[in-house]
Amino acid sequence: MTKKYNVAAIGAALVDTEVLVTDQDLKDINLEKGLMTLSDAAQQQKNLAHLREHIDTAKRACGGSAANSMIAASLLGGTSHLTCQVANDKDGDFFLSDLTKAGVAYNRNHQSREGITGTCLVLITPDAERTMNTCLAISEFLSVDNIEDETIEQSDWVYIEGYLATSETGKEAARKVVERAKQAGTKVAFSLSDPGIVEYFGDALRYIAEPGIDLIFANEDEAKTFTKTEDFESAAEAITGFCTEYAITLGAEGAVVGNADSQWKVASEPVKAIDTNGAGDAFAGAYLAAISKGEEAASAAAFACKAAGLVVSQMGPRLSQADAEKLVS
Repeated sequence: MTKKYNVAAIGAALVDTEVLVTDQDLKDINLEKGLMTLSDAAQQQKNLAHLREHIDTAKRACGGSAANSMIAASLLGGTSHLTCQVANDKDGDFFLSDLTKAGVAYNRNHQSREGITGTCLVLITPDAERTMNTCLAISEFLSVDNIEDETIEQSDWVYIEGYLATSETGKEAARKVVERAKQAGTKVAFSLSDPGIVEYFGDALRYIAEPGIDLIFANEDEAKTFTKTEDFESAAEAITGFCTEYAITLGAEGAVVGNADSQWKVASEPVKAIDTNGAGDAFAGAYLAAISKGEEAASAAAFACKAAGLVVSQMGPRLSQADAEKLVS
């Protein structure tokens, strides 16, 4: 039976503001380079004030890890859906409008609370590294109440972002999605999302994964920290204790996909990195779009590496429409 969605995700709804900064700017606002740091609304406003001179050239878009992946899947010919939580404010309206323009459906109970919509400062240094400062705001309260069982049932895959581990209600919602997906016969993909998240919320991530995951996405550092191992091969072996298959990205070196019995390494094409923001999200979205169409793991990973390479060679976390059309032609 053909289902309505190739992939349906659950994750934080964040309005991204992408800003070009210096390493000194990161030091001035006390952010650790290359990681995602959580802050409250007051601290986010202080950071914005400090970066005021950079804001004129900033770009705004609906974002969040799962949203970026679903947009990639949609651009690459898949059908996708996002379960999220926004507020009844201008940022919430902007997020949903931008998501719709990108071809991604969303849950009906998305604005059930008063508050402010989540935001993320994506700070890009000259070496193309991305550092994020996130104010979850109302996304912190994404919960099981936002889940729609029919969406899970009508999806080939559900995709869960690891950032949900930072919120008690988000963690429980993610766990419930895994359980309900298994009951519905829907496959589950889980992204570990960020090295800092794995370091500080590893137990929560393992709790989400406990019922059994079909596919885990991670980069090498995330995989080693998650499995408490010291080298890549040990991490790849240990991660199969949590999932049937894995896709571990290696930056410019490509990716390794595998399972308990087999492993394939896929090389990336050389690109000049301008902005690494969204590379992992694009990889996951492209990979899921490819395997939903029947591609094998190795060919899906090769396709996903091409998508990620195009993303890092330009500013912003998304493929352009033109690049997406070239990839699927």
